[in-house]
Amino acid sequence: MSRLNLDDFSDLIERPDSGVRRDAEERRERLAVPPNALGRLDELGEWLSIAQASVPVKAIERPRVLLFAGDHGVAALGVSGREAGAAHRLVRSVLEGESPVGVLARRMGVPVRIVDAGLDCDPELLPDDVVRHRVRRGSGRIDIEDALTIEEAEQAVRLGIAIADEEADSGTDLVVLGDLSVGGTTAAATLIAALCGTDASVVTGRGGAGIDDLAWMRKCAAVRDALRRARPVLGDQVELLAAVGGADLAAMTGFLLQSAVRRMPVILDGVVSAACALVGQRAAFRAPDWWLAGQMTGEPAQSKALDRMALNPLLDHGVTVGEGTGALLALPLVQAAAAFAAELPEHPEPEAESVTEPEVGPVAEPTAGPDVEPAASTTAGPVAARPVTADPTGSDKD
Repeated sequence: MSRLNLDDFSDLIERPDSGVRRDAEERRERLAVPPNALGRLDELGEWLSIAQASVPVKAIERPRVLLFAGDHGVAALGVSGREAGAAHRLVRSVLEGESPVGVLARRMGVPVRIVDAGLDCDPELLPDDVVRHRVRRGSGRIDIEDALTIEEAEQAVRLGIAIADEEADSGTDLVVLGDLSVGGTTAAATLIAALCGTDASVVTGRGGAGIDDLAWMRKCAAVRDALRRARPVLGDQVELLAAVGGADLAAMTGFLLQSAVRRMPVILDGVVSAACALVGQRAAFRAPDWWLAGQMTGEPAQSKALDRMALNPLLDHGVTVGEGTGALLALPLVQAAAAFAAELPEHPEPEAESVTEPEVGPVAEPTAGPDVEPAASTTAGPVAARPVTADPTGSDKD
């Protein structure tokens, strides 16, 4: 198998059709509701029209929550609010409908798919349809070693590409993308710091589970050390993911890029999906046109990544739980935008006032009498001049 080069996606991903964009804008101008009266929902409706290449926009009928799962060796340093190697418990909680995203997805009727790219647990603990794609058991400690080998990184990216094709082929029309990981925000912060040229302290947050100041300092040190290993391989996205990413992050990057190729819109959740999107943008600058930032989590690295991609989050509710929860909360707004763009009535067309020429026909002359002169002819053509009668006194009247 030939070496995978993510730069090839730059030629595969197209910009949205400018003609569709223009048609969507013109249709919005014709709606009975004044422009900008719906706020960002106007923008969302146009984004969906462009992504679907359809005016009016089609309803979102088959959305799916997709979660990539993995454990990160760096969690052993105590940089996470959760125990190292415990991501499989997060997976089990979602499967049993007891996690925030599980509860919300059930209430909204949105199916959830979990892909184990690198969990550190026995496969027997989880259903086969979750674990069958696993690339490796856990990822390396990125402060001192590579997260993956180059071969594993390529395998993970290809896994993400294959998942995107499966979803697009099955009719999924929008994906809510999230992660189930322990230590994933540390890897994500490292990727974003490396790609944005930023120091560790600027991008290091407290993660979804929250950590105290001492754990935050350990996390800063881990990101700093990982950055030293990341900077020499910035020119190759696969090598970068192998050095400081992880199997779940590499798979998510491949998924995002192939989703853009397949013109399947994606709502990003938190800092992990933002980091993978930033790697994808580095490979294919048009790719972010097909993605939407669902929410702001408060993680400083996420803010930097979204700014770099010019993505403006829909929500800012302080949701830090991860698991795709914040992005799923944004889904009803996207569906509402689609409904408004498709179903609101347009201004009625002004009725043209037709001017009817009166029908011209022969006009009956009045009956002749001693004091009645013949009526003038109404037929078209030259009119004969009437003779001037001489004044009986012999002089003309003025």
